[in-house]
Amino acid sequence: MVIPDYKNSRYKEIYLAGGCFWGLQAYIDRIGGIEYTNVGYANGNSDQTDYNSIKETGHAETVYVVYDPQKISLSKLLGFYYRVIDPTSVNQQGNDRGTQYRSGIYYVDEDDRKVIEKVTSDEQEKHDREIATEIQPLKNYVLAEDYHQSYLEKNPGGYCHIDLNKIPEEKPDVNPADYPRPSLEEIREKLTDLEFSITQENYTENPFNNKYWDNKESGLYVDIVTGEPLFLSIDKYDSGTGWPSFTRPIQWDVVTYNVDRSGGMERIEVRSRSGDSHLGHLFYDGPDEEGGLRYCINSGSLDFVPLEEMEERGYRKFRVLFE
Repeated sequence: MVIPDYKNSRYKEIYLAGGCFWGLQAYIDRIGGIEYTNVGYANGNSDQTDYNSIKETGHAETVYVVYDPQKISLSKLLGFYYRVIDPTSVNQQGNDRGTQYRSGIYYVDEDDRKVIEKVTSDEQEKHDREIATEIQPLKNYVLAEDYHQSYLEKNPGGYCHIDLNKIPEEKPDVNPADYPRPSLEEIREKLTDLEFSITQENYTENPFNNKYWDNKESGLYVDIVTGEPLFLSIDKYDSGTGWPSFTRPIQWDVVTYNVDRSGGMERIEVRSRSGDSHLGHLFYDGPDEEGGLRYCINSGSLDFVPLEEMEERGYRKFRVLFE
């Protein structure tokens, strides 16, 4: 599992508990301005726990939320959070009962407490019963098991106590069904020899001698095989390596990761989701202010769609990401 480090970044962090974390993560992750989420167990009495132990350790199922304060404020985010929980319910959300399903807002920045208390006070006016949502500094956050992470993305029919048809300010979604992989024969006919070697045979092109390493235009980078959107120009930066470098994909699940032990090294290979194209590698030496990741990608695995051409080429809905 790839985990960016946002401690020294320009983004803000908050931890939200609101019943089963499968649904709450899926809901929050789709809101515009949300940079990253994962799920875990927070504010128990131990720094070690797991899914089978949280009743004993007193942890709450919690979503770690990283958001861009230039796109969404904490007060707006908390307002969206309160829309999908019952803050007056004690140790219960939806059909789930137990201390692990209590609601809570756990902060890492003391300055956030006043905002949290103000939003909660405003929320209290909507209820006859007293709000039971905890407001506490974060402690003892333990990352949940891999199978819990983005559970509903991997299991669309899975249990969810939240209506995911009503996402406020929803980000445009990259649907893999819209970008099917052609046959190998079609791919070979479509691509140049170099592009085929890169995407299908894991070849690495030469640095500083490829199409996009120094491209500064605004637009969308897509899988050259399927057209699936992969990266935004606003997340591209000059890493000095001679290959296109990005701090994140357009959506965390549009790429997959494999251990690559070729060439006497151990690296993390990055592949496209729908096309299974070899894209490049992931490194942890990216800009700290953006989370510390560097996606080092071959130009030959990408097609670039300039911002002014996105509508005519079928990518209109993604233009909002540049606003």
